[in-house]
Amino acid sequence: MIKNNFIIKDIEKYLYNKKNILIKTRFAPEPNGYLHLGHVKTIFINFFIAKKYNGIFNLRFDDTNPSNININYIKNIKNDIKWLGFKWDGKVKYSSNYFLKIFKFAIYLINKGLAYIDELPLYIMNKYKGSFNKYGVNSPYRNRSIEENIYLFNKMKNGFFKENEVCLRAKINMNSSIISMRDPVLYRIRFKSHIRTKNNWCIYPTYDFANCISDYIEKITHSLCTIEFINNKLLYNWIIHNICKNDDIVPIQYEFSKLNLEYNVLSKSKLKKIINNNTISGWNDPRILTISGLKNKGYTSNSILDFCNKLGITKKNSVIKLSLLESCIRSDLDNKSFRLMAILEPISLYIKNLKDSYKNILEIYNHPNDKNLGKRKILFNNKIFIEKSDVIKYIYNEELDFIFNKIIKLKYSYTIKILKVNKKYDNSIDNIICECYLDSLNSIFFNKKKINIIIHWVSSLVNSKSKFFIYKNLFNHKHPYLLKNYNKYINKHSILIKEGYIEKLNKNIFYKYKKMKSFQLERIGYFYINKKSKHNNIILNEIINLKNNNIT
Repeated sequence: MIKNNFIIKDIEKYLYNKKNILIKTRFAPEPNGYLHLGHVKTIFINFFIAKKYNGIFNLRFDDTNPSNININYIKNIKNDIKWLGFKWDGKVKYSSNYFLKIFKFAIYLINKGLAYIDELPLYIMNKYKGSFNKYGVNSPYRNRSIEENIYLFNKMKNGFFKENEVCLRAKINMNSSIISMRDPVLYRIRFKSHIRTKNNWCIYPTYDFANCISDYIEKITHSLCTIEFINNKLLYNWIIHNICKNDDIVPIQYEFSKLNLEYNVLSKSKLKKIINNNTISGWNDPRILTISGLKNKGYTSNSILDFCNKLGITKKNSVIKLSLLESCIRSDLDNKSFRLMAILEPISLYIKNLKDSYKNILEIYNHPNDKNLGKRKILFNNKIFIEKSDVIKYIYNEELDFIFNKIIKLKYSYTIKILKVNKKYDNSIDNIICECYLDSLNSIFFNKKKINIIIHWVSSLVNSKSKFFIYKNLFNHKHPYLLKNYNKYINKHSILIKEGYIEKLNKNIFYKYKKMKSFQLERIGYFYINKKSKHNNIILNEIINLKNNNIT
């Protein structure tokens, strides 16, 4: 599924120069939130590149910060990866598996004179780091002896210092043009129990230190990550260069573009804020692009993988249109979704020239292009419900001549002509009177008359009352991920609840449809029956609307 790109080209060169090397990639999330579409893109690239070369794909949790780790996040991440159809090789790995080895590598760097214990207060250390326009300042503790650094580092490990009292820093260059190379912190103190190592450690390696060493230990050949890690690459390479032996496999970091989608934020920290302030219901809210949210909305794993495949791999950051993701789910659902008719905002329509006793049982296919999916029966009578939006735009825009003079086809049934629109005291529509062309069920009719509009309907006698949940963009701003005050652009109308009617679902048919992952409400969109629904209380959740739908 991975097409030719700059990473593939470099791997081809790599394999040409290093024959018989097993390509190894990995996905190394921090378990401090749920996976989102950006993570899926990273998994997709790492997984399929490994498989392209019959290599190995590891799953490793970066559990180096005991304050952020949550066992529920770990479980959810594993479940999401499985649901998407990815399979990691071997056992799930954790950075904490290597804490002792990472500690020994830190000792190794100290012995090489490449790391030191710093006692500067945190705010002064940050001040000494300088800025883009100003060089950093060496810590007064930078030139301690190796023996003193070893002694103090062991005291750190054994809990003799308070949090933030001391730390271990790499000894690189405080005048580097890259701020992340100005003696970055490698180890810090955290007196917090770890979910896996319990209280065995009170010092923890930073992400930058643990990540590259874990790659080195696992013999990862290619560390493939998003472009925001490009400034970490120098430190990654510096650490690897100073710990590896000549004949070792040296992991290489490659960066690709970060995923940004219109009207959405993917950042876990930003998502946490809107979860904590109760803007959304949680990580599985159907209005956000976490995998749990997309599953809850009714998206399929196939549609998400199709989306990732269409993104390609480039270094250039770009904004992806939401329509690309939406087209993938529509395409996946179209061929396998049964059809039903439903009215979300009903208006009564009376057919004047049909008697009250008139009843016609129509037998129609469940899918227009797949007759193997069978047929269903629906009732047509002289009083039906039609969609408000199909007529309101003409009636309130003083285009009554249009609606009165045009020929309207009721899907699967008669063609009608509107005679009268009755309104209530508040000027809203009460009902519509029409007459049908009695010969319009005959195909000869269409040789004489031109159909202007085809609309759907539901019988007023036989139907199931239903509640419809419609999901809109969570943000009103096209690029909320760029904003500090993104909270100000929350769409207060991102959930719409409408009450209307669906074709009659008797008890057996209701449970049949409830088991389905999706069905199409004709001219509206794809929906599924909410698991809380009962036969006499049907709740339908929208997955995605149909393109050019003006109803939802």
